[in-house]
Amino acid sequence: MKPESLMMSYGYKPELSEGSVKCPIFQTSTFVFKTAEAGKAFFEVAYGLRDKRKGEETGLIYSRINNPDLEILEARLTLWDEAEDCAVFESGMSAITTVLFEFLKPDDMLLISSPLYGGSDHFIKKILTKFGIHVVEFRVGQSKNDIVKIVESSGLAGKLALVYIETPANPTNDLIDIACSKEIADHFSTSNRPVYLAVDNTYMGPLWQHPLKHGADLVLYSATKYIGGHSDVIAGACLGSKALLKRVKALRTFLGNMPSPNTGWLLLRSLETLKARMDIQSANADKVVQFLNQHPLIEKVYFPGNLTAKDGVQYNIKIKQCLSNGGMISFDIKGGEKEAFKFLNSLKLIKLAVSLGSTESLAEHPATMTHVDVDAELRKKLSITSQMIRVSVGIENHEDIIADISQALDKSVNK
Repeated sequence: MKPESLMMSYGYKPELSEGSVKCPIFQTSTFVFKTAEAGKAFFEVAYGLRDKRKGEETGLIYSRINNPDLEILEARLTLWDEAEDCAVFESGMSAITTVLFEFLKPDDMLLISSPLYGGSDHFIKKILTKFGIHVVEFRVGQSKNDIVKIVESSGLAGKLALVYIETPANPTNDLIDIACSKEIADHFSTSNRPVYLAVDNTYMGPLWQHPLKHGADLVLYSATKYIGGHSDVIAGACLGSKALLKRVKALRTFLGNMPSPNTGWLLLRSLETLKARMDIQSANADKVVQFLNQHPLIEKVYFPGNLTAKDGVQYNIKIKQCLSNGGMISFDIKGGEKEAFKFLNSLKLIKLAVSLGSTESLAEHPATMTHVDVDAELRKKLSITSQMIRVSVGIENHEDIIADISQALDKSVNK
């Protein structure tokens, strides 16, 4: 069966929960062992002292280690990306930071794409560096050879441990070639020092792009976004091989940043409508962009669907790895911060708020909001200017979304 069908039942056994059609919320901190021997066996597996034996069921111990809501959620999330395993977290940032701490140590080097989400940029450049981790970045449009030279010229090539990319990039929708990024990681890998590739896939969600199929070792999500999709839960997820997720889950256990059973339950609810919601959002975004492309007050629209063969590498990346144009749009309004703010303040249907991928349409000003902490000169080079507005397209009627944008644009130029 297709993933959208399996979202209703995969990983859940009603007979273990009094026949409940939906998985209940297992709001408990700890679980009773049938015997001391069972408890011993559960801990041996949970702490990695041994692998599960053939046919052995993983036992429940304590909700910091495992919980039915979280285990079922993780099983279902693997379906879209065809991953071996998944770990869920209390936020997208906790998923990202746990991966970075697990696969990097002091004096290692991290290679990142640019731009990144503002929170990721802050953590990597202002917190990771406090732990003696070196950060080198590359930008959209640079070739494999260019990036290899950047790493080699840093004098730290032998210390590269992880490549971390975000594609499409927030908020510019720039695309990074996942397969090429893996080739770069492999170029610097050795038999005793593998270099892994982690991909933040939040902008495309688990439906519209599958990084693991293009060579990524780990894929990361802010599950708050499309996966949750109702602006009522904060969560994150990491997917990949069983071997790598074993490491991620072990650190998660001791950092204690797994989500609550209630969060797991809310995400299970959301997964049932994920494809339906994302299909509508993608279709709506295409129609909104058609309107923006023709509007005299819009200078530029940043959207994968606007790429053509004339765009060369960016277009080729889109064709190769994106299954949709997505539901995120950025555009430059004529004028500057004053006009952008007048537009945002004039919206009626679309909510002025950060976050993305939810049922309601949202709009924000990246330069002064989500990316305010990014270096000002870098923002300028990345085209994250005072003119830029980011819109997350929801599931409302597309005509109403367009009408709201239209009236707000009119007001942006009126005194």
